[in-house]
Formats: sequence, structure tokens, C-alpha cells
Amino acid sequence: MRFLLDTHAAIWYFEDSPQLSQKVNSLIDNPEISIFISSASLWEIAIKMSLDKLGLGMSFKDFLNSIRTRDFEILQIEDEYLEVLLTLPQLHKDPFDRLIISTAIADNLTIITIDENIKKYNVPWIW
Repeated sequence: MRFLLDTHAAIWYFEDSPQLSQKVNSLIDNPEISIFISSASLWEIAIKMSLDKLGLGMSFKDFLNSIRTRDFEILQIEDEYLEVLLTLPQLHKDPFDRLIISTAIADNLTIITIDENIKKYNVPWIW
């Protein structure tokens, strides 16, 4: 199985937050599951950190190292993701979420999210 972490899910996982459900935490920890993170999420985190709107409890560099140590794959933005993004209905305006949604659609990934706006789209999700 292949899953794409929404930005909040990635943050909560690495912060060991109780906001992340036990079900999702176990899923992410399963070595037989492939976990992906969009570079759009990393961009969103970096921007929010630079504006002092997000504190991770670690540096951005340490956050990236944690992702790589855990062997999650970081997906770079591909042309196909942007082509899919152009076809998405305007149900939600957040550019980061829309790129995560288009990535999941293009790569046949299930999004790990609690975000009700993402759930409005025809994209598989789990929480």
C-alpha cells in the first residue's frame, strides 16, 4: 500500500503528537507500507516556519533528516501533478492542499489526512 502524508499528518507524526490517531501512527510505522511526502508540504512548512506561524520543536534541517532517516520518499513536483491540478474543481483554494490532492491522484496514492476540505475531492483518504 502507498500513502501520501498531508502536511499536518507529517508534522504530528514527527512531533509524536497525540492528535495523530493510533491507527494512522501504526500504519505509518508499518515497514511494509510505502509513505510519501510531497515537496509541497515541505515548502508549506518552511514558509510557515519563516513567518513564525509554525514551530516544529526541531529545526527544518532536523525535520528533513527525520524524514530521510525514516525512509519516506519525498515527491518532487512533476508536470503531471500540475496538469491534474488544473482539472480539479474549485472546492478548496489552498494551493498546498490542491497540489497534494493532484499528486495523490496522479500517483494513485491514498492521502493520510483529517482535513475535511481534502475529503471533498474524489481522492482516496484515510484517517
